[in-house]
Amino acid sequence: MDDEADVVDLLVYNLQKAGYRTVTARGGAAALQKARDLLPALVILDLMLPQLDGTEVCKALDADPKTAHIPVLMLTAKAEEVDRVVGLELGAEDYVTKPFSPREVVLRVKKILERASGKRTPAEVIKFGDVDVDIAKHEARVKGKPVELTATEFKLLVTLMERRGRVQSRDRLLTDVWGYEGDVDTRTVDTHVRRLREKLGKSADSIETVRGVGYRFADPN
Repeated sequence: MDDEADVVDLLVYNLQKAGYRTVTARGGAAALQKARDLLPALVILDLMLPQLDGTEVCKALDADPKTAHIPVLMLTAKAEEVDRVVGLELGAEDYVTKPFSPREVVLRVKKILERASGKRTPAEVIKFGDVDVDIAKHEARVKGKPVELTATEFKLLVTLMERRGRVQSRDRLLTDVWGYEGDVDTRTVDTHVRRLREKLGKSADSIETVRGVGYRFADPN
């Protein structure tokens, strides 16, 4: 879903070469309708779209129970920090700015889909304090009440809970949760932690910030 034909063609070529089936839309309204009709595994969304801009499309996808589970990868020429944060806080799983490397986009698509699949080897329930996660069922609860998390938020919570009491650097979390290595903006981690805390409500304090390092899930003991 992009407003530039050459960008769309480049993405389609590289994604199909990597084995993915693609459907395109030229305009926000058309993109939203196709997402609702086809329920794709992932949406690549530009912020700057005619008719209905990308932020509105992202809001609409997140607000509709039918499409809320679909991960969104933001792809846009806007590179300012505020734009990245807005995209992530609206529910996007990741953010890539133009000019981009097609190889990087394909890699990020692959990583997002892997996270969304929820594939993990152990089938167990982890509980500390008021927070518990059922890894096999891919469910999270606070005081017994279900909490709706994206695939990335769930994996981030599980990772922190599995390593409770130990500080996890932003770089380590990018590698273990997102599957990224190298020069990647660590503010992606901060934004997802902020969203996760909001969803945990009064249990948000379980995730502690270690200034200058990263985050730690507090061991209640």
